[in-house]
Parts: sequence; structure tokens; C-alpha cells
Amino acid sequence: MYETFYDFAAMPFQLTPDSRFFFGSKGHSRAIAHLIYGLSQAEGFIIVTGEVGAGKTTLVERLWSELDRDTYLLARINTTQVSGEDLFRLTMTAFGINASGLDKATLLRDFQDMLRAYAAGGRRCLLVVDEAQNLPLQALEELRMLSNVTIEGGHSVLQTILLGQPQFRRTLASPDLDQLRQRVLASYHLGPLSEEETRAYIEYRLNAVGWHNNPAFTDGAFGAMHRHTGGIPRRINRLCSRVLLYGSLEESTMITGPMVDNTAAELQRDLEGGAGGGGSGPGSDTATQRGEPFQGTGGFGFQGEYAPTSAAMERRIEALEDAVARLEQGSQRLMDMFSGFNAARQWQI
Repeated sequence: MYETFYDFAAMPFQLTPDSRFFFGSKGHSRAIAHLIYGLSQAEGFIIVTGEVGAGKTTLVERLWSELDRDTYLLARINTTQVSGEDLFRLTMTAFGINASGLDKATLLRDFQDMLRAYAAGGRRCLLVVDEAQNLPLQALEELRMLSNVTIEGGHSVLQTILLGQPQFRRTLASPDLDQLRQRVLASYHLGPLSEEETRAYIEYRLNAVGWHNNPAFTDGAFGAMHRHTGGIPRRINRLCSRVLLYGSLEESTMITGPMVDNTAAELQRDLEGGAGGGGSGPGSDTATQRGEPFQGTGGFGFQGEYAPTSAAMERRIEALEDAVARLEQGSQRLMDMFSGFNAARQWQI
């Protein structure tokens, strides 16, 4: 696709977290520092919050890539819409303990035996729980109880990193979680990238795959990228990938502000069915950081719930027809490209 047209060594804007593309913005560098400080305490909880796509999981991937495997054992839990009992058993399974058919007391004994064995070998256990905002209070209390499990001498060898969206902080403020809050050793909220950091982030990922200023980006293009994504890395990745695809289909060596604007509008129509807008809308990260209520779908920050009129429905149909036409044109260009590639290959053979 576009990585071939622009002669990239790999896809620079994949949505899957990858520590190789970690960008040390001011906020991300501070978050790493908080994680490292928390780990140095060798007990308790470390909490990182941020908007969807802010880079929380990538932070942990980066941290894990730098930790000594002979010192740490990492276990992860990504499914968090579970009861306290289910989370307890998921934790046991994540650490390699067979939880099938065993009662809780037996599992706790096996868990303590595991901690003791790893501690004897000089290793510490690290539990990472993602999407922590979905955990009920009972499940969080189960995690707190596990953090109290110690070995001989009263030493704890289990630490827990909780990753969650901003609303998780409201959950933590519950009076029922006072004991858990007392065990939080480090906490950080990961905000969006600034406009300057957004540009540096895009250039960093492009350079990581062998970019040689092809395509070139205008200042307006970088500004539009930040405006439409609110500085959220995952949104930047999604929009950049789509813009580069559009540029390759148009055989363009220059990415401009209008190209980014048009692509963002097309993405909104494709993914959300909205009527247009920018990253500073009701669902933007800016509104969230101010603590203001909003309704949205978690995409580019556009409001996602409204009752369209007949005129609005007609505009939406026209937009969809336009999108279909664009896709057909793009498909034809791809077929032409592949046809040329196959012809050249056969000629070489």
C-alpha cells in the first residue's frame, strides 16, 4: 500500500502499541519516571490514567522492554468487566496458576507459594491491569487484598499497575477505596500532545521507517493533524495512515492542510456518520481535562448523538455516495498499480 509507494521500511502509523515507536513527549517521559519510581518502592500500586489512545499501554510496553527479565515476572489482564471473584481467578491464571476447580483458600496458598519461589530466585511479580475504569469496587478490593500477601519477613514481591481512562480517578475517590488509595505509591495522568509535539511525533514515526521527506508535509498539514486529533496518539496514527493512503493513491509527494481536512471529514463520515467538526468539539480531550460532561463516541472528538432532520439525512446520503465514489476511484488506482507491478514482474521473469 502507501508504504511501498513512499518507500517506507514498514507501516509507521499502526494502531497496535509497539515500544519501538515510543515517543518520549514531555508527558510520556514524566509518566515513565513515575512508573520507574513506583517500581523502586517494590510494593503497592502505580496508577496511570489518560484518554483512549493516549499511549498508556505503549508506556507499559516501553517499560517492559527495558526491565530485566531475570528480575521481573510480568502478568497482564486486559478483560476487566468482571466480578471480584472472576478477577481473582484471572490474576491466578495470568501468573500461570491453574485455577480450575480450586477453592479460593487453595488458590491463595498456591499464589503465596509462587511468590515465595520467585522471591527466592531474586524475582519480583508485576501485575498490569488495563481498562481499570471498568472494574467494580469489589474487584478493586480483591486486588488490594492480593497486594497484602507477603512472604517471610513481611516482604511483598507483588506490585500492580492500573491503567485506566480519566473516570477511573472518580472511582478511586470512593470512600470504600480508602485503604487502596493509601497503597498508591505513584500516580500520573497522561494528557494529549501539544501541537509542537504532534509534529515531532509524526516526524519521529516517519523517520523510524526510513522517511526521506517523501512525502513532504506542509506546516498547515501538521497544524490540521493536531486540530483534528486533539493530540491523542492513536487518533494521530489513524488519521496519518489514512492521509498517506490518500496521498499515495493521488501519487502526491506533498501532504497539505486541505488534504488532511478532507481526509478527516471523510473518516468522520465513514466511522461516525457525523456532520463534520474538529478535535476541539464536545468530545475532545480538552473538554475532558476540564472535567466537563460530554457525549461522544471516542473517535476524533465529534458529538455522536443527535436526531438528524430529513435535510441532514439527505446530506448524509450524499456524503456516503461521495465516499463510495472515492473508494471506487481508489480501488481502480490500486488495480492499475497492481497491474503495472505484475506486468513488470512478468517482464523481468
